[in-house]
Amino acid sequence: MSSKREDLASRYFNCSERERAVFEAGIKLGTIYHQFVGTPVAAANVEILERAIEDGVRVQPFVKDVKVAISREALRRKKDEFDYQTLTGNMMNVELTVAVGGTTVIAAMDFKDDLHYPLMYVKEID
Repeated sequence: MSSKREDLASRYFNCSERERAVFEAGIKLGTIYHQFVGTPVAAANVEILERAIEDGVRVQPFVKDVKVAISREALRRKKDEFDYQTLTGNMMNVELTVAVGGTTVIAAMDFKDDLHYPLMYVKEID
């Protein structure tokens, strides 16, 4: 499906379709990280938060699928009424599929122990 707006927008991209697909995947992963890190999270709302992130990403251009998992092991009990936990990049495991034209990219974000970092990366380009 290609709309007139998509055709107009494509004129601004001085790159291949493959490069555009990777770019779009990177934008989506960056959006997830920077929009949701800091969101209050607990066992009571972790599934709701996962679905909210997925539903928010799914409506973005070119997204075909997204799966978000927040580490249950990282969740802790509240110490008192004023204590709460917020989502960190270390807690997220994300995989998304983006399709631009005939190119599909599967990209991911998850914490890599060897890097001590929540890495965003390309898993596959088809």
